[in-house]
Amino acid sequence: MSALLFLATLIRPDWIELAFGVDPDAGSGAVEWLIVAAAALVTALCVLGARLEWRRAHPAAAHSPR
Repeated sequence: MSALLFLATLIRPDWIELAFGVDPDAGSGAVEWLIVAAAALVTALCVLGARLEWRRAHPAAAHSPR
């Protein structure tokens, strides 16, 4: 989702205006970039949470040599 929002913002920095018909940032694209940053943060937190959960559920695999 965050990658899709990032690409949409790169291609059309005013996608909120086009999609919803509102102009919350006077066309600067700041709100769109804020949404991209928030989605990226949520993605990173989910990845971290999944990693921690995997290590908790599989303790032997987390400490095995590669």
